[in-house]
Amino acid sequence: MGEDRVTSGRFARSPIADDGDALRFCSTCAFGAVCCDRGVDKLALNELHCLVEHVGPYRTGEAVFRTGDRFGAIYAVRSGTVKTRVVDLDGRELVLGFHLPGELIGLDAIHPESYPCDAVALEPVEVCRFSFPALSTLATRLPGIQQELFRRMSKDIGGKALLAGDYSSDERLAAFLVLLGRRYAERGFPPGTLHLAMSRGDIANYLRLAAETVSRVLRRFQDQGLIKVDGRELALARPAELYALARPILDR
Repeated sequence: MGEDRVTSGRFARSPIADDGDALRFCSTCAFGAVCCDRGVDKLALNELHCLVEHVGPYRTGEAVFRTGDRFGAIYAVRSGTVKTRVVDLDGRELVLGFHLPGELIGLDAIHPESYPCDAVALEPVEVCRFSFPALSTLATRLPGIQQELFRRMSKDIGGKALLAGDYSSDERLAAFLVLLGRRYAERGFPPGTLHLAMSRGDIANYLRLAAETVSRVLRRFQDQGLIKVDGRELALARPAELYALARPILDR
């Protein structure tokens, strides 16, 4: 995983992906499943590799794209964490999601042909930019790329619907932590180790809870020994019990 490490019990911030080798893309590549899981080596996907433009770093608070910008590319987070959001006419923010290294942003702009939200860096961020017209042309010749795009779009839709429903604050926060832990583990980080680049307020906004509620539930989880918190670093100390709390959401 390149430079992803936990040092002295702490989570290394903003790891950047390595550049792979002769047969593999970088460790957090958004299309890594195409060349690794489906048995297609990097040489066969050289055209895709040539489409990648490394962009950044973006400083904390800077936007990768903003609502209404003309759609021309999709982006894969290369390092850091990105928040997607919409802001209404009264200036109220609605957090749509948080995106880790290897995850795509901008897929929801394909149909309207403009970005329907802002994508904002929560910490120093680098991204890979894929020109969508060129990627679409290449996908007609490499079905694996098209399949991966569809898979990502389907997963994104499912994730947005995950927290819809009448669930308690404990269930929502437990599900958020369990799923975030899974996403970090999928990217090679130590199991149960999370870096919360987002603020408590952002988490509360995303979960449609009050910020005070999120802080209170996190403290209770910590007092119960379910999690260990050190600033923005969090460890799932008793993941099975957290999963049991989140089961109504995760198993539906």
